[in-house]
Amino acid sequence: MEHLAIIMDGNGRWAKARGLPRSEGHRAGGETVRRVLGFCQTAGIKYLTLYAFSVENWKRPKAEVDALMTLLVSYLAGEEEMLHKHQVRLRIMGRLEDLPEFAREALQRVERATETYERQLILCLSYGGRTEIAAAAKRLAERVAKGEIALEAIDEQLFAQHLYLPDVPDPDLIVRTSGEMRLSNFLLWQASYAELYVTPVLWPDFDQADFDAALAAFEKRERRYGGC
Repeated sequence: MEHLAIIMDGNGRWAKARGLPRSEGHRAGGETVRRVLGFCQTAGIKYLTLYAFSVENWKRPKAEVDALMTLLVSYLAGEEEMLHKHQVRLRIMGRLEDLPEFAREALQRVERATETYERQLILCLSYGGRTEIAAAAKRLAERVAKGEIALEAIDEQLFAQHLYLPDVPDPDLIVRTSGEMRLSNFLLWQASYAELYVTPVLWPDFDQADFDAALAAFEKRERRYGGC
């Protein structure tokens, strides 16, 4: 497997079950990110994409959003050395311009500092699959209007080149924690032929055994990409 994508779900429920504020669930979820990144390195997975904050998440209470942004910067500060040690490149996928300036600057600094590494940790922030597809369509329409490309030249391959990270291969496996059976606007274009694996385990509790179970299920799948 080359690319694993994860919908990290269940932080709030994990915290509620323990009588803790939601921010503590997000903090515990950050610890899981650290673990899973290590699991991926051991498994030889080159790309790990994490659904960290959707465009819809801006509707959450301001206090929770602010706590998430602060936690994100704190996580980066604590993990940058680890990214360098294991030669992992950080990349952000989504509407970076939506983020508060302090978070945006911290993210961009770590992106620049790790840009020469081959293994990649991709954080989807202020991301939505529909938003990404609409933005790609807009860019293509602008190029057609300028005469840079002909309308007849647009096909799936050209369209894909106008997505946020066109150099990243489509995910082989998408894992969703907490048992919810939906994509929630995640990688709608790229997920076309990805295998799906849903576990009832809440994200903060996701451990090595759960990771291994997801990979074992993937290995049993027969990927036909629409063929017979």
